[in-house]
Amino acid sequence: MVFELLQSGYIVQSLFLTENYLNQIKSAVKLPKYTEIHIVSETDLQKISQLQTANEVLAVVNIPQSYQDGSLNSDAIKDKWTIMLDNVQDPGNMGTIIRIADWFAIDTIICSTTTVDMYNPKVVQSTMGSLFRVNVVKIDLEDFLHKVKLPVYGALLEGENVYQQNISKAGILLMGNESKGISPELKKYINNPVMIPRFGQAESLNVGIATAILCSEIRRG
Repeated sequence: MVFELLQSGYIVQSLFLTENYLNQIKSAVKLPKYTEIHIVSETDLQKISQLQTANEVLAVVNIPQSYQDGSLNSDAIKDKWTIMLDNVQDPGNMGTIIRIADWFAIDTIICSTTTVDMYNPKVVQSTMGSLFRVNVVKIDLEDFLHKVKLPVYGALLEGENVYQQNISKAGILLMGNESKGISPELKKYINNPVMIPRFGQAESLNVGIATAILCSEIRRG
């Protein structure tokens, strides 16, 4: 993951790593001059890591200004697909959705202010490096949807069979909370309600799995 980080636009303040791992990094990527390097032992890494089994490197990274500001120009997404998350709470789901976005070349995820923090350690770990290639912002979803002029596809139980739809070339895919779904105040902005038909007996789909299926249909359309 750190190799991907160093090739991204993120500002890496410091690296805490073993001498062996430093040699690996130097042979693969060019380290920024401003990045402080701290050689430490594996024992020291275990002490400062939040993982049960520490890696050979830890990085201290600046959070992008766009995430801190909660700002997004709607023109930046007008000709592409964007994922929108309404109050997704589980870090594992969030990390999975970021990886899904990366897989399907969806470079922006818009989150409600109540969605789990992208930089939660469990989210970061579960993205497996994809968070460095996907722009994630937190904004007021209702305010944004009121202004944006794009088709909004919402995952709803009462939606239309997604396999029978003519999917547009650009739009917003709105996914809701794990247990409550999409907030009532956002449903009025959905002009393309869709659902994934059930063929078996499972009660529901995990929001990450549902997002993957819908993104696959988006790219197939």
